[in-house]
Amino acid sequence: MSARLENKIALITGAGTGIGRAIALAFAREGARIALAGRRKIRLEAVAREIGSAAVVLEADVSKKPDIDRALEKTVGHFGGLNTLVNNAGVLHMGTAEQITEEQWNETFNVNARGVWQLSSAALPYLRKQGGGSIINIASVLGINGARNRAAYASSKGAVVLLTKCMAIDHGHENIRVNAICPGFVETELTRPVFTQAPDPQTVRRERIAAHPLGRLGQPQDVAGLAVFLASDESAWLTGAALPLDGGYLAV
Repeated sequence: MSARLENKIALITGAGTGIGRAIALAFAREGARIALAGRRKIRLEAVAREIGSAAVVLEADVSKKPDIDRALEKTVGHFGGLNTLVNNAGVLHMGTAEQITEEQWNETFNVNARGVWQLSSAALPYLRKQGGGSIINIASVLGINGARNRAAYASSKGAVVLLTKCMAIDHGHENIRVNAICPGFVETELTRPVFTQAPDPQTVRRERIAAHPLGRLGQPQDVAGLAVFLASDESAWLTGAALPLDGGYLAV
């Protein structure tokens, strides 16, 4: 085990599956202690078993302020502080502006955007107490460029990108860095319906792959590697960035 994140304490949301799980495992390999937050306790407990004593499970919904406060208090109470926050929890509802329901729109923004704001805001005093830290927001390439049938999702991720930049400006003087990772199409439980709900899943898959110059779709571990860098002291002079991690998707 290397130690790029030795003595770092991280809170990761949406940590039970996909990108969040991959980030948690990568952080643990690099020596971090990790609070795993999410709505599905069974999934979180499975990840915690993979990590061992360096992980604690926090059942929490980032769209609910009491859950946010409780998660932070338990993290700091268990580990003694907080150095890194990874805002990864997210939902995806597909549809145009005309097709998306009010309920879907509200849920998308409550989790993807409002949750990031509320948790980041509540985490700031803890990061400040440690003399600084790193907030890593998992946004999307669709927070930079739009796409068909993603009216709510892309709008919410665009909000995350600009919140990232504003927080980086506001809190840089406190040595609190805020960056966003903007993944392209990463194969996870969240994105699986893009294929499973398509009339011809194999054709859709081929089309998706063809849109990426590297010739493959992303995997959760692709995102985890960049998250480790942003949590580490190697990125000490990097803040306010929205970093595309997309297999070349935006270059086409």
